[in-house]
Formats: sequence, structure tokens, C-alpha cells
Amino acid sequence: MPDHAEAPVAPGPPAPLQVALLPVLRDNYLFLLHDGRRAVLVDPALAEPAIAWLKQRQLELVAVLHTHHHSDHIGGTPALLREWPRAEVVAARDDRERIPFQTRGVADGDRFSLLGQPVEVLAVPGHTRAHIAFHLPLQGELFCGDTLFAGGCGRLFEGTPEQMHRSLQRLAALPEATRVWCAHEYTEANLRWAAAQRPEDGAIAERLAAVRRTRSDDGATIPSSIGEERRTNLFMRAADPRELADLRRSKNDWAG
Repeated sequence: MPDHAEAPVAPGPPAPLQVALLPVLRDNYLFLLHDGRRAVLVDPALAEPAIAWLKQRQLELVAVLHTHHHSDHIGGTPALLREWPRAEVVAARDDRERIPFQTRGVADGDRFSLLGQPVEVLAVPGHTRAHIAFHLPLQGELFCGDTLFAGGCGRLFEGTPEQMHRSLQRLAALPEATRVWCAHEYTEANLRWAAAQRPEDGAIAERLAAVRRTRSDDGATIPSSIGEERRTNLFMRAADPRELADLRRSKNDWAG
């Protein structure tokens, strides 16, 4: 018998997940998180590209996350469930009628584990009434759907300027290194509009130049970061809902 007891080994932090993005449709992205064996999809507009990607890498789909109900965010899920019928579908509990295949309804403040990583659910209405975001605090990832875009924000289809302002300020309070995985490649258009509104703003001009270089090679401008959005996103910088509403009207009408 040993004459001493071995101290228990404290569990270490969870292994980081890999994040990949697949461009689909005209300007959508769907996101895949995986640990080398299992995978999670965020906002799959289409199934076929995701199925091919997962099967090529021999990954099992264990969950699908939905930020909101629009068809270019949930359209691929039924076909994905035919391939992986045991996969969990996580969506806003308040959107069960519009996302009827959800198996786990969540709401603001809910927490759950995803491939060993903790996930926080944030209510971020404005684009839609039941829009949510998924925040992985240990890894520093934010999947925000169409609430926050790189250099912009979503149109106010079902929400109010007050809601959108509150949602963006909530996201702005996350650590500045948090990576922002928004669901559309709108960055260049957003920054061209922002530069037209604030031609004297050097940070916006510098970011626009970098984005143009990236897009000239068909590169993705996603992910952004919370810090970058604080510096260059006029909607996140809006002082109050009235200013945000004025900016949103300007962007809606902009033809540049």
C-alpha cells in the first residue's frame, strides 16, 4: 500500500472548439463548431453543403442552433435531421410556432454545455421579436445571427429602435476580444455607407480599406470582434434609440 494519498487532479479547461464557416446562397454564412468527432451547426440556410462538409470529415452532427426563424437561417434543418435524427435543435422558446422542430427551447439567461464548452443565451430582439444570440464565454465566440453585423445591424422587421439599441449595447459589453460570427457578408456595403456618413472618421476608413482588400480576393470578413465593432460600427456607437433609428433609416434608403 502506498504511504501517501495522491491528490486528485483538478479538471482543466475544456478543449477549444474549431469554428469553420461555409458561404451559402448569395451572402449567407453557416457556422460549424467541432471537436474532431462531433459537430454543431449554427443557422443552416441549406443542408447539402453542410452534409458534404461533415461527411468528408467523418463528423457526427449532435446539435443545430438557431438565432431566429427566418428561412435563410433554418431552411436546412429538416434535411439535416433526416441525416442525423438524434441531433438536438436549440432555438428560442418563444419562437416554437415558427421553429416547430426545436427540441430544446431556450430563453434569455439560459446556460447549457456544447461539446464541453459552456454557452450563454442572450435575448437580442430588434431584427425579430424573439431573436437570440449564443455566447461561448470561455472561448470568446458570439453567434449573433442578424442582430449585429460587421459594421452594421439588422433591419427592424419586428422590433423597435429601443430594443435594437438595448441589444447592441448588451453585446458591446462583452469582452472586446470576443469574435463576432454574424450570418451575412454585408461588411463592405456597411462600411461604405458608414464612411459616407462619417468621412472624417479614420478608424472607419482604415477598416473599409482592409475589408476591400479582403473582398478583392473573395475572402470572408467574418469573424469581426466586439472591440472592432465598438470602434467602427455606427449602430453600436449610437448614443440612444433615436440616433439608432435615424441611422437605420439612412442605411435603408442608401443607394451608394
